[in-house]
Amino acid sequence: MSKEKSSPAAEAREVLPGIRIEPKIISTVVGPVEYDLSAGDGPVLLGLHGGLGGCDQGRVMTGWLDAERFRILSPSRPGYLGTPLETGQTMEQQADAMAALLDTLGIEKVAVMGASAGGPPAYFFAMRHPDRTAALVVIDGVSGYYDMPEKAGAVTQALFLSDWGQKFLQKISDMAPAAFLKSIFQAESYFTKVQMKRHIEAALGDEDAMNFVRAFMGTMSPYKSRKAGTENDMNETRQYTHIPVGQIQCPALIVHGTHDSDVKFFDGVYAYETIPRAERFWIEEGSHLCFWIHPQRHEAQQAVRAFLERHLL
Repeated sequence: MSKEKSSPAAEAREVLPGIRIEPKIISTVVGPVEYDLSAGDGPVLLGLHGGLGGCDQGRVMTGWLDAERFRILSPSRPGYLGTPLETGQTMEQQADAMAALLDTLGIEKVAVMGASAGGPPAYFFAMRHPDRTAALVVIDGVSGYYDMPEKAGAVTQALFLSDWGQKFLQKISDMAPAAFLKSIFQAESYFTKVQMKRHIEAALGDEDAMNFVRAFMGTMSPYKSRKAGTENDMNETRQYTHIPVGQIQCPALIVHGTHDSDVKFFDGVYAYETIPRAERFWIEEGSHLCFWIHPQRHEAQQAVRAFLERHLL
């Protein structure tokens, strides 16, 4: 019988206005897994967070979904917060750890949504556990070789990959939001100066987008408890040329921004062109976080919502 306990790494808190998580750590056959599961009795969406994240980030990235229609299962992938790296170092092992979590929680089937570095374990889950995958959505997800993006120079790395840098960015987000957005777009998009100005102005005028950005940044801190997972992601994704996503047989929807400088647009194109009968939604002039802060985000989110309802409800 599994043992469950509250997570000391990510205490119960509000991660977005009106959205609260209460993380727990549960024992599975492959090791402890930290997770948050929203209330309700609807079908389950398994949300796999990106780098520097955790169960809090997984819940933030699914905050636009109707919690009354879906139950959101947000685990911390191995090496993040309360899930030790030993639970699953490779992406294949991480996929199996998610299946073990479903076994322990008594959940038979899920839709899987992976974003950024959560793309590889999402792809492998669909390949290795097809009977448990109702549908797959990958948003600006890694589908092959990945290394530190060329726009993430020494200063950017110091800001994002340290506790002091994260605290500094959070202060800037309140004191100088335009400068804060510029730092994000400079690191994660191929924008011209004109495009940069237009997207900063659009985000500043969108309360939901700004709430997301601040919440998302909050799910990267403290970095110390996310460092092992982030470094492991980098080590593992350097091992790929392409993930063999052609093996995936479930319904799949690939969403990607055309101007993403972090996880390149070709990652999305490769997945769409390789997965049999995959669907796509390209966000024109979209940065790495375009699904949540781009002017076209409502259209993109509605496309994913309709896809999930078609295959999960």
